[in-house]
Amino acid sequence: MAATEVTLALPAWIDEEADAARVYADADARVGLAIRLARRNIDEGTGGPFGAAVFDEDGRLVAAGVNRVLPQHCSAAHAEVVAFIVAQARLGRARINEEGRRYVLATSSQPCAMCYGASFWAGIDALEIGARNTDVMELSEFDEGPLPADWIGELERRGIAVVRDVQRDAAREVFHRYAQAGGARY
Repeated sequence: MAATEVTLALPAWIDEEADAARVYADADARVGLAIRLARRNIDEGTGGPFGAAVFDEDGRLVAAGVNRVLPQHCSAAHAEVVAFIVAQARLGRARINEEGRRYVLATSSQPCAMCYGASFWAGIDALEIGARNTDVMELSEFDEGPLPADWIGELERRGIAVVRDVQRDAAREVFHRYAQAGGARY
């Protein structure tokens, strides 16, 4: 069997929304970007209502990701995983924080079971979240999968700080918008 190359393409508009020259100084700014990415992804019809971004300890954007599951025919192409893949490629290492700098993953909504697991090994030091998984399941058809009862404690025991409900109402609004647009067409 011949080797196969797999490519996950980001939408052409992503660099317009994700400003690599800007400093995203706090959780509000970082999660705000993730929410804008999620909103634009559904407005442009380029994927589902999820956005994520990896930032370094100085608030500089390392990588942005959006949900590309249906357009790419890839169940693993969640926004968080895409952001991890892009960050790892840009930094040239599998573990983002292996060189001692600290990194943050900002998400428009709480990571699902798959993205939660990926967060352990990707090499982040903090997770900043907009909507909760209960919001996602209440407002959409997405099944976020099972998480440990003490999922925050599990992350914190592994050195990953967690901040929830950052711009939660704005993040929830993306799911309202997604439902109004017809839901799972992307």
